[in-house]
Order: sequence, then structure tokens, then C-alpha cells
Amino acid sequence: MEDLPPPLLLEILSRLGDSEDLSRCRVASKTLNSIAREIRSVNLQCSYVRYAKSRSPLTRSSITPFKEIFIKLISELEIVESVSMGVEKPLRFVAYDDMEDEEADLYLSDVNFSKEWLPKVCGGLKSISISDFWVQSCWRRSDVLSLISSHCLNLLELDVKNAWLSVDGLNPMPKLTSLTLEFIRLDDENLNKINESFPSLQDLNLIGVGGLKEPRIHLMHLKTCQWTVSNAPNSLAITAPNLVKLKLKCVKPNLLVIETPLLSDLHLSLETAGNFKVKVLHDLRKLHLESTDLRNLLDTFPLGKTVRNLTVVSTRWEMPVGVTKSTFELLLYVFPNVVSLTLTPGAWSEFESYPGQGGLESRLQMNGLKVITAYLTVNDIEMTISTIFSILENCTKLSDMALLIHRDVVSNVTSNLISRCIAHCSRVRWKWGMWKEGTKDAWISDGI
Repeated sequence: MEDLPPPLLLEILSRLGDSEDLSRCRVASKTLNSIAREIRSVNLQCSYVRYAKSRSPLTRSSITPFKEIFIKLISELEIVESVSMGVEKPLRFVAYDDMEDEEADLYLSDVNFSKEWLPKVCGGLKSISISDFWVQSCWRRSDVLSLISSHCLNLLELDVKNAWLSVDGLNPMPKLTSLTLEFIRLDDENLNKINESFPSLQDLNLIGVGGLKEPRIHLMHLKTCQWTVSNAPNSLAITAPNLVKLKLKCVKPNLLVIETPLLSDLHLSLETAGNFKVKVLHDLRKLHLESTDLRNLLDTFPLGKTVRNLTVVSTRWEMPVGVTKSTFELLLYVFPNVVSLTLTPGAWSEFESYPGQGGLESRLQMNGLKVITAYLTVNDIEMTISTIFSILENCTKLSDMALLIHRDVVSNVTSNLISRCIAHCSRVRWKWGMWKEGTKDAWISDGI
């Protein structure tokens, strides 16, 4: 291997995913040791096995502290462009009772630890990823954001997980284009400092960020956003004139405002919204709606004439009172130009149990529907078949119907359903599959 050209060796070493593997290569060869200094990234993750050995009285003395290994690795590199350090997923389930208050070797967002390495390599840094050890970091407030913003003027990507972050002293970072905060206690209750300090963000991911009261994302250059709200703030607002893709999951905000005129792909999951304000989305093409109160959500949703691909998830259903339209009809009334519709188990069961007074009537709104994917539980085969046949009769342009049947349905019922559907309508292409909670969907036929 040492006979290979140095640029090729460097490329091979650069592809190693873990810096510990790189260290083993350096020990094995003088040539590799020399070339490895040109690597421009550090990726060090603490495994559960390593953590367990560091805690055991029998092996503790033989385990080098994690922070010491990281400092050594990064000090041996000439230029550093990417830093990734953290704990592996199994460590996230370590109980607080197993810890001692003084322990801090895996408190990776510790600003004092960061001061040991960050100022030395900050000039070339483009990406930082820190996945902290929650049981050591959750009660320690970190000023690492301030330190990073003071030194890393060329940083493009920042990813911090499992930490308590202060925004005191946070300076503007106009070059940062991607920010991920996951399972973070953030001392910025309205996101004002995030908006001010990262004005050029194009990709923002806020996953389980706590400490928010009336958060508002107001970013002029944002293009993609994933926001999973862990608590129940009074209101949520997103103002992003260039946003094209949004995945938003929240509980019961009293006010939800979405001002994103260029949005084309929306994944919206919420229980209820007391006051739901969405301006007309002229470019919306793909929509995923998930709610425990689907019917009321549809009543407040602006007419979506541009939506072509629609997925509906109903997580709770009660028999509607005083309504005439089924959920299916209401969907196609609000989104009249849908071409592809996916009904998950709850949404299909809701439609099957309440097809509307007098059956399906909104034929004009169904002329564009060509593809349906549905997840069936088949509690009553006659009711299921009646619902399928009703759709076929009213959706005259339907060309493809993909039906996934729950794995617990007995085989003879499944066979009966499949054979009757195929015999009833030959103009559509049937696709059959099986589904079950917690497992991957499995297709058993394609294009019958």
C-alpha cells in the first residue's frame, strides 16, 4: 500500500469515518503517519463499550480520557476544516443515577474544553458537529456558541445536540448557512438571537429545542427547515420568503403563522391550532398533513389548488356531527387538483366508517385524481370493499391503486379482497402490499 501515490493514499485515509481508525493506520506505517497529517477532518465518537470500560474499576486505569484523545488528534493536523465529536446513541439512555456530579469527560460543549482546541484551528474550520452527553451537559449551561461565533468567522455548518446553550455574547456569523440544534435547552425563548446572529441561514433544523415561549423564525435566505417543537409554546411563527421545504411538528399552539410564499413541500403535524394562519401558498406541490383534529384543520387550511401530491394522517377520529362531507370529499374540495393521494390507516378508517351522507358526491373535484395509496385494517371486508368500489366509481381518471393490508388480517380475507377488487375493475393497475406498526412496508405484487 505504501507504493501508492501520496495523493491516492491521502484520499483513502480521508474516507475513513472514524479518527480512531486513522490513528491505527498511522501506527502501522511511517508513510501513512506522515500523510495523515494532511487530513483535514476529525471525527471522534465515544462508544458505549469505551464508556463502560472507563467506569469499571477493573479497566478504568487503561482508558485514556476522551477529551485527551481528541486534543491529541486535532493537534497533529496542519489544517482542520471539519470537526465532529460526540457520544454514540446507546449512551443517550444512560441513567442519571449511574453518574457522579464531578464527571465531565464527555461534557463536550464545555467552553473551557473548547478553548483548548478551537482557537488553534478556527481559521480553516467550515463545519463543527458536537453531540454532547446529556447526563453531563443538561445541568451545565454552556457559552460555547459565543466562543464559536467569536473565532470561527468562516464556519458554514454548525450542529449541536444534547446540551444547554446560552446565547449571551453570541456574535453575528454571516457566513453560516446550516444550523442544527437537537435536544437543546436554549436560552432564547423567542429565537431573537438566532435570527439576528445567523442571517444567512439556508438550512435550519430545530429538533426538540426547549425553553421557547413565542418563537418566531424570521430568516430571509432560509430554503429548508425542520422544526420539531418539544414543549407547547403560546405561538409559533415562520416568516421566510425564500423557504421551499418545511417540516413542522408541534402540539397545540394558540397561534400558528406561516408566511412562506415560495413553499413547495410542506410536512405539517399538529394536534390542534387555536388560530391557524397560512397565507395562500401558490407554489405548494407536495403536502403531508397529520393531526388529531384533521377535519377542523382542513376547514382552516387555505384552498390548495396547486397541491398535486397529498398524504393524510389522522391520529384520532370521532364520529362527526352535523357534517355532510366525508373526509375524503373534504380533502378533494380543499385540494381539488390532487393527482396522488396517500391515506394512512387512521385516515382510511375514518373515511371507511363515515363515507358522508349519501356517499361520494363531489365528482367534479375528483377528476384529476390518478393514484391512491391506502393502508387498510380490514375490520369488515364488505365495508372495505364497498369503500374501494365507491372510489373507483367516482374517480374516473384513477389509473393506479396501491393498497397495503395489515399483516394481522387472516390470509383468506386478504386473498378474497384482492381477487374481488381485481375482478371488479380492470382499468386500474393494482399494487398490493402488507404493513404493520413498527415494520417496513412490504410489497407483494406490482402492477397487476
